[in-house]
Amino acid sequence: MQQEHKNISEDKDTISLKELILAIKGWASYLNSKNKIILLLLFVGGVLGVAFALTKKTLYTATTTFVLEEGEQGGGMGNLGGLASMVGIDVAGGGGGLFTGDNIIELYKSRAMIQQAILSRSAVKPGILLVDWYIDINHLKEEWQSTNWSKVDFHEKNSNIVKDSVLREIVKTINKDYLSVGKPDKKLSKIQVEVRAPDELFAKEFSYQIVNAVNNFYIQTKTKRSTKNVVILQHKVDSVRNVMNGAIYTSAAITDATPNLNPTRQIQRTAPSQKAQFSAETNKNILSEMLKNLEISKMSLLKETPLIQVIDEPILPLERTKLSKIKSAIIGSFLLAGLFIMFLTVRFMYSKILL
Repeated sequence: MQQEHKNISEDKDTISLKELILAIKGWASYLNSKNKIILLLLFVGGVLGVAFALTKKTLYTATTTFVLEEGEQGGGMGNLGGLASMVGIDVAGGGGGLFTGDNIIELYKSRAMIQQAILSRSAVKPGILLVDWYIDINHLKEEWQSTNWSKVDFHEKNSNIVKDSVLREIVKTINKDYLSVGKPDKKLSKIQVEVRAPDELFAKEFSYQIVNAVNNFYIQTKTKRSTKNVVILQHKVDSVRNVMNGAIYTSAAITDATPNLNPTRQIQRTAPSQKAQFSAETNKNILSEMLKNLEISKMSLLKETPLIQVIDEPILPLERTKLSKIKSAIIGSFLLAGLFIMFLTVRFMYSKILL
């Protein structure tokens, strides 16, 4: 009895090829009975797809490609490093730290860089800020009509909560939808910056501003310490030169002040004159060494400065991206009809299971 019960259960759980074919035919017949609704949904989906394509804005892509070559780290001043350190010059050189290698890509995504670029003045439309241009092409004034965001003046230098809130949202949107930065090939140092916008001139202008802002900031940061060294050393060189020149003029002035000096009173001329001459010679030797250090510091600064060579810049007309009406109609038709067929299939299987 147990064996017979087991065999009956197995028969219920298994399905023959004939039953499978009959089930498929039944499913196809069931779908065929709904063919008018399916055809209607294919038509409606196509119309909705075309409507979506018409409402979708044409996007223009401005692409900038450049190569980043890192400068040498460390000034390599050798034996002169001790002399430089005696006058308060740091010869370690290099920005180092966070700003090395691929981290320039992260700079493009930072709020500070995007905000600096969007608040810059347009070269195409003199007197217009890019942020005002961005608001116009996206018709944000109409959306903000009932809020205090519409009264924000970005030409004012002062900052406030409303202005910062607007800028934060604009930067967030640009970072998400407008800006794309990366390496086309991970093995190469070539970096590609893409800006997509519904306005062709805005895309080109913003691309130029963001690339210029980030690259300048990157170079300044990488060479900040070495630049500071050169400035300090140049100041000290100028100071020593002024002291030396003052001593030379003092020696000449003492001689001119005693033209007919009594031979028995030579101390009035000789002592002050020799003192001034000694001071001039001493400062001359110091100046000579400091000039060497200054030139070496300048060479070190040149070596540490990263080379950013732009390969391709965006030129008009820019690449256009427009959603195809035909593709949208096909996708919309099959998507809407496919969902309905899935619903009918589930309904058909459920009804068969309950039988």
